[in-house]
Amino acid sequence: MRLLPAPAGSGIVFRRTDLDDFEIPATGRNVAKVSYATSLMRQGVLISTTEHLLSALIGMGIDNVIVELDNLELPILDGSALPYVETCQSVGIKTQRRRREYIRVLKPVEVREGNKFIGLYPGSGYRIEYAIDFPAPIGVQSTSVDLATETYGSEIAPARTFGYKADEQRLRDMGLIRGAGPANAIILGPRGPENGPLRFSDEYVRHKVLDLIGDLALAGRRIEGRVVAERAGHAMHTALVSRLLKDRSAWELAHIAVENAEAAGHEFPSASLHTPLLQGV
Repeated sequence: MRLLPAPAGSGIVFRRTDLDDFEIPATGRNVAKVSYATSLMRQGVLISTTEHLLSALIGMGIDNVIVELDNLELPILDGSALPYVETCQSVGIKTQRRRREYIRVLKPVEVREGNKFIGLYPGSGYRIEYAIDFPAPIGVQSTSVDLATETYGSEIAPARTFGYKADEQRLRDMGLIRGAGPANAIILGPRGPENGPLRFSDEYVRHKVLDLIGDLALAGRRIEGRVVAERAGHAMHTALVSRLLKDRSAWELAHIAVENAEAAGHEFPSASLHTPLLQGV
């Protein structure tokens, strides 16, 4: 996989080099399916497991980039967004002299499903409050983050995906988590992580925030507002994007007079990292 520069205003675009450079923009209209990961599809061409890279790009302030890959799934790497962040930092982010366009939330937008909930509200900056309630040994965790504080790389990106050992065979029988293992996920047994230590005491809820940032990137622009989520997941994250974009009275396009960024570019083979060139707003 490679990340390449793109002109200001291009957004994030996936390019399947194995299918004549077929392109799939990272927008809500191209969401295909969501279960244990978020997938995009356009004209029958699929891109799977997009959330970690999208999260890293938004967290790093990179808005314009072409993501080249030669198969349908993005590399899981270590199960977090940290390898993407470190690679972008290693090559730098170049400024584009154009005002950033973002989505300013004007009124509440909410999605509810039983005891699960996610809502988007007006507010300055981009603040996220997330609460989870999983079976033992996780239990209840909550956290909040403001992306304006520029702590994404240290506080959210390192948080890894996780799963219960007891669910492993069932998920594999469904054709899921085929590449998952101790090197790229926290494996939970009855007494806790089987491949610890944790990177944070609340790593589980931090990873849910990581996923949420990536899924909300499918709005097509960075959001200005406050997000509150309780027991949500990929399906509810992307449902919120759909509901937001359909209600044109709930948001407006706004601009910030800042110098936009363009990163240098990088290549991600299936397990390791290399280099070429990348772009942000």
